Amino acid sequence: MMMQSNEFATEVGGSCGARLKQARETAGLSIEDVAARLKMPSRVVRSLESDDIASIGAPVFVRGQLRSYARLVGIDLESQLSGTPMASTAPSELVSHTHTPRYRRVFEQTTRRAVYIVMTAAIAVPIWIATRHPNSNSTVQSLDMAALPAGPAGAAPSQTGGATQADSTPPQRTPLIASMTPPLPQAQTQAQAGKTLDLKFSGDSWVQIVGTDGSKLEEGILGAGQERSYNPGDVASVRLGNTSAVEVRNAGQPVDLAPFSRANVARFTLSSDGSLAPVSD
Repeated sequence: MMMQSNEFATEVGGSCGARLKQARETAGLSIEDVAARLKMPSRVVRSLESDDIASIGAPVFVRGQLRSYARLVGIDLESQLSGTPMASTAPSELVSHTHTPRYRRVFEQTTRRAVYIVMTAAIAVPIWIATRHPNSNSTVQSLDMAALPAGPAGAAPSQTGGATQADSTPPQRTPLIASMTPPLPQAQTQAQAGKTLDLKFSGDSWVQIVGTDGSKLEEGILGAGQERSYNPGDVASVRLGNTSAVEVRNAGQPVDLAPFSRANVARFTLSSDGSLAPVSD
């Protein structure tokens, strides 16, 4: 059974770890029970209870783990956390290497369309002119005369006034029609935009985004109200702390971080086709 109030927090002094341990024992929970409910390794639970913060990880992760543990056993650690270095962790300055201004994207798309139009016109216009004026091409005329049906053997053309006239009428020529299918850059761009990985933060969260070339696209703490978007094929792996403060959407669909989370930290990889997979330990 778990405690239903915070009366225990006001009566017991000591460190955060000591309070958590005593609250766990009072609630009749073992270390393994806590580890299973919080989805964190048993060694992390022991480190929290022994105040061995350095062996766990970054302060922002430890702060989230302590809060989760405190909620589980029904105590309040906020007054103690506010006086520790974990509460004063300042967000590091982030430098984005993937963000492209909107005006630049519009300019690049417009430039590509103009190039396609010019190339299509350069190929299609001469063909259209040739089919509209076939008599200007002597080669076409020669081919038409050769295609006339031959008369009976020994037949001679009729002559009137010394002039030779053809008895047959030249057949109508079938115009040559060129069919070209120019590429559709706009449709391709919209298809890629619909497969973006979007992150939206409602609270502080430590973030690490690794690109497909191994470089770190993002690393540091992002605060409430900040958002990030990444194109397919740019991201190899993602690591998010304090997952309750992060909303993840992949190709416009919300992502449940529970399958990728452990100890309030989500880790997953992103394939080139946009599918997510957990990071194997």
